[in-house]
Amino acid sequence: MTENGFSTTFTVSRPPQQVFAAVTDVRGWWSRDIVGDTDRLGAVFDYRYENAHRCRFRMTELIPDRRVSWLVLDNYFDFTTDATEWTGTTVSFDITAHDEGTDVSFTHEGLVPEYECYELCSTGWGFYVNQSLRELIETGHGRPNSRNRPRLPAERAATARAS
Repeated sequence: MTENGFSTTFTVSRPPQQVFAAVTDVRGWWSRDIVGDTDRLGAVFDYRYENAHRCRFRMTELIPDRRVSWLVLDNYFDFTTDATEWTGTTVSFDITAHDEGTDVSFTHEGLVPEYECYELCSTGWGFYVNQSLRELIETGHGRPNSRNRPRLPAERAATARAS
């Protein structure tokens, strides 16, 4: 966690071009149900997880092999008092090459511990970034949401709380 949000970093032994391609392939590591372009500056795309979470993003930075940023335009959670907690926050990926490989630094600026969703959301990002995105980069296969993927314990808990 940073002072202004949740962050995590990992290193892979792949070139920045491969990392950048994986980061912008959001369907390959986060959700197969993304609607819209995720690899074009200014593009708007939508994420949805069952009835528990809907979110709309705009691609605000797209610097090949270096940085990707999304602005959260709209958000809805059915399991928090303030359903719009993410609205106005920023999600960023910084890609840095060095002798040992390539660092992938993820930050969700504005996702702070004061948010009711913080524990669930930071756990979810931890899985999708540190495991699913990393696997997509290293093996070509991530573990995105899909109607056929078993839910994570945190996802099951969110759905149970919403019921």
